[in-house]
Amino acid sequence: MAYGFTNSKGVTYYLHGKKSVTSTGKERQLFYFSKEVKEGALDAVPAGYDVVEMTTGLPVLKKKGAVEQV
Repeated sequence: MAYGFTNSKGVTYYLHGKKSVTSTGKERQLFYFSKEVKEGALDAVPAGYDVVEMTTGLPVLKKKGAVEQV
């Protein structure tokens, strides 16, 4: 079952992950939210991350312990 996050407006978004290769050949893990469950859906939030809601209502992953800039 995909991890779902319901924002303050009542819309549910599902967490997905995708691996990509950079131009230098390094592999990266990309995370994104979608309104539909698609290929690559994740069952839980990755370790070291929290889900926060932007002022627009879109959810994003934020690293735990990250310092906000003013």
